[in-house]
Amino acid sequence: MSKICEICGKKPLVGNKISRRGLAKKKGGIGKKITGITRRRFLPNLQNAKTVVNGTHKTLKVCTSCIKAGKVKK
Repeated sequence: MSKICEICGKKPLVGNKISRRGLAKKKGGIGKKITGITRRRFLPNLQNAKTVVNGTHKTLKVCTSCIKAGKVKK
């Protein structure tokens, strides 16, 4: 099952999840220390939307930003 918006082509991005320990300096500690970095994926917010494409009804996977922007005719 693909995680790509069929209107704008938005797809998953990769990044890091950073684990920290300690108390922040402004809260009276000696500062936060990084204890681990793990790769993670940022997924687009895709919804199944029933749309009209060339006069026919289709179900498309569309991101919410395209729905809000009115790029999809329901």
